[in-house]
Amino acid sequence: MPDRLPLFPLGSVLFPGLTMPLHVFEERYRQLISELLEPAEDAGEARRFGVVGIELGHEVGATAAHQLSDVGCMAEVRSVRRHDDGRYDLVVEGGSRFRVEEIDDPDDEHPYLRAATTLIPDELGDGAEEQAERVGRLFRVYCQRLTGIGLPTKPPADFPADPLPLSYAVSAALVLDQRDKQALLEADHAAARLELASTLMRRENRVLNALPTLPAGQLLRREINLN
Repeated sequence: MPDRLPLFPLGSVLFPGLTMPLHVFEERYRQLISELLEPAEDAGEARRFGVVGIELGHEVGATAAHQLSDVGCMAEVRSVRRHDDGRYDLVVEGGSRFRVEEIDDPDDEHPYLRAATTLIPDELGDGAEEQAERVGRLFRVYCQRLTGIGLPTKPPADFPADPLPLSYAVSAALVLDQRDKQALLEADHAAARLELASTLMRRENRVLNALPTLPAGQLLRREINLN
């Protein structure tokens, strides 16, 4: 039976095992976070909500149901800071992926979106190990291309080698538009995600190779996501 989950729509994609900073300022989402942080019998469950991508326009009331991606990622609260004016700064970590089955309209009790969701199991898929080796090579080239245009970058020392966590880590690390990121999140299994990441990296490597050297910058810096 689908679980009902509060939703936090974003113009960004959260991946399992990866962290994301959030700044919560809108009143209805302040209420969501406040309710999540209230003591409960199962504190773990109480500190989880769903991050789901906004595919079209801005998330406004009930019309948001027609603008959200079908697949999202569970967000588990790792740290929280409440400001005096009621805003929150959070760091969340991606948990399981889920599929949105049915979205409830906001009401007076729950002014934020909620949805019936089902968890999506993670599978390796055929050829995941071979795909992981290919992705590792392409990602090293990708980092070299970024360095070549004046953005010094190298693979993190703790980058995972196992196909499943690697598929998510590379997906999160690549500088791509939201549509590409969402496609990576929705891939059927690790092998398919790694294959898609390889295709995207080959494209990005060609583009980066054609660019002139840029002034020093922070293309890969982590931005704080706003609700």
